[in-house]
Amino acid sequence: MSQAEGTTQTNEMEITFDSRSENEGFARVAVAAFLTQLDPLLEEISDVKTAVSEAVTNAVIHGYGGGEGKIRLSCRLEKEGRKIYIEVEDKGVGIEDVEKAREPMFTTRSELDRSGMGFAFMEAFMNEVEVESAPGKGTCVRMYKRFEEGSRISFEHTLMSKIHTLQCDTDNKEGTWTTQSL
Repeated sequence: MSQAEGTTQTNEMEITFDSRSENEGFARVAVAAFLTQLDPLLEEISDVKTAVSEAVTNAVIHGYGGGEGKIRLSCRLEKEGRKIYIEVEDKGVGIEDVEKAREPMFTTRSELDRSGMGFAFMEAFMNEVEVESAPGKGTCVRMYKRFEEGSRISFEHTLMSKIHTLQCDTDNKEGTWTTQSL
């Protein structure tokens, strides 16, 4: 079936990386770069990056306890509906009580000064968050976000509205600066 016949145009990516805290930043940037195809606002990109960061950090700290392992990150974009689906999966220790783990302020790693807000942040920034886990088998966090049509602003328009030039008022001996939109 062609797109003209009603299929939704999608794009997918999947990466696997080592369970290391420094790869959390890599995961954030990879998802942000992939997401730009939907032309989201910077705030929307920031929301998704935060949710991904929390899911990856949970896999590193709780799933593997800071030890070795692999994390799988996959994303699927639906361009027509401006949606992103994200999965972050580990094969670590798993979660014994998912509902308890999702409660704000709950943490199993208080000795590491963990706040227990990871799932709360994911839920705050995404439309839906689903957690599938089994002790000894690992955890898969599935997240979904839809971007509102009204929020779409072209990069060129955004850039031009944000660029300002500073001009020195040479007629004014006090050297005041003025800001002028392009």
